[in-house]
Parts: sequence; structure tokens; C-alpha cells
Amino acid sequence: MYLIIFIVIMVLSFIVSKTLNARMEKYGNIRLSSGLTGKEIAEKMLHDNGIYDVKVTSIAGSLTDHYNPQTKTVNLSQVVYNQNSIAAAAVAAHECGHAVQHATAYRWLTMRSRLVPIVQFGSQWAQWILLAGIILLSFSNLLGRWVLLVGIVLFSLTTLFSLITLPVEYNASERAVAWLDETGITSGEETTMAKDGLKWAARTYLIAALSSLATLLYYIMIYMGRRD
Repeated sequence: MYLIIFIVIMVLSFIVSKTLNARMEKYGNIRLSSGLTGKEIAEKMLHDNGIYDVKVTSIAGSLTDHYNPQTKTVNLSQVVYNQNSIAAAAVAAHECGHAVQHATAYRWLTMRSRLVPIVQFGSQWAQWILLAGIILLSFSNLLGRWVLLVGIVLFSLTTLFSLITLPVEYNASERAVAWLDETGITSGEETTMAKDGLKWAARTYLIAALSSLATLLYYIMIYMGRRD
């Protein structure tokens, strides 16, 4: 049963990834009527929300865009930073959505930020501890179960982080689309396309959360003595 679940998740992940890339490539070739670049859009959204202590920077790579609350920077990939397109507008506004969340102490972002140090530790050791627990089950059921339980607790923090990430990402996209439409930076079909691109981007986080949850349940079943 679990093999089927994982196969389904892998197929969905492939579909979402391929669709996201296709949509972003398509919308990356459609110029905005407003004529603004990703950098200009990001700076305007920040200033419109009264945020002046966050810097917009350009970084290497593709789909590497992110907001860093520690350095207070909106980091945009070079194509998003320099480009005037639907995709660039959507991505830039989305990342600024996170900056707005940070500035307004959005509770889900605050909760996720507090989990980061714990999750970093947990993700580094959870898989090794889980593997050790499974191996030890063959030699000592009691010891193996205790080690496995520790691994499950650590891995559950990673799963919790993935689940908390969902409202953070969806809310940032909602803020982005609403602002783009209200300011007239996108209008009509442009707004619809920006919303569509961000919708598929958010689905990658949904697939990741489902995968993490399925994996956690699998280890719990092993702990309970069921592997089928």
C-alpha cells in the first residue's frame, strides 16, 4: 500500500514540476503592459507596504528566488531581477509577500522561523537514526523501537515544518496577486496568468508536505510492527 502511495506522490511531483516549468517559461515570454522589471516591482511593493529596510538583490541560478529574514533581503534570480514579464512580476511580488509577512509578524511565518534551528538539526540526523532503529529491530526489538521513536520524533518536526510552510506560501501568493491587481501592475489576463503561475509554484510545497507526511506515517507503522 505504501509503495503505491509513494509512486502516486512521485508521479504528482513530476506533473507539478513539469507544469510549473512550462507555465513559468510561457509567462516569462509575455511582457507586462506596465513595463516594470522584477527589481522595480519588488521595490515598489516593499515601499507601498511601508518597508524601507529590505534590500532587493540579484542572485545566480534559476528558481532560486527567496526572502531572507535574517539579512532582510529579497533575493531574485537574474532573469526575474532584470526581466519585464508576467513570470518576473509574479515571482518578485511573491517574495515581497514574505517580506510583508515578516514586517507584520504573520503568525505562520513566525512559527516557521522558530522551528528552523530545530528542523535543521532534525533533518541532519533523522534519517540516520531511523535507519539505525530499523537495523536494530533485527537484533533487539526494545532498543530498536526506542531508537526508531527518537528518529520519528525528529522527522515529525520536518513534517510539521512542511505543513506550516503551506499557509506561508499560499498567503504570500495571495498578497502578491492582490497587490499586483490593485496597483494595476497587472490587469485582466495578466493577473490571471500571474495567479496561475504562483498556484503551480505553491503546489510544489503541497507535494513536499504530502511526501513528508506519507514517509512519517510509514515509519510510524514500522514502529507499530506493521510494514504492509
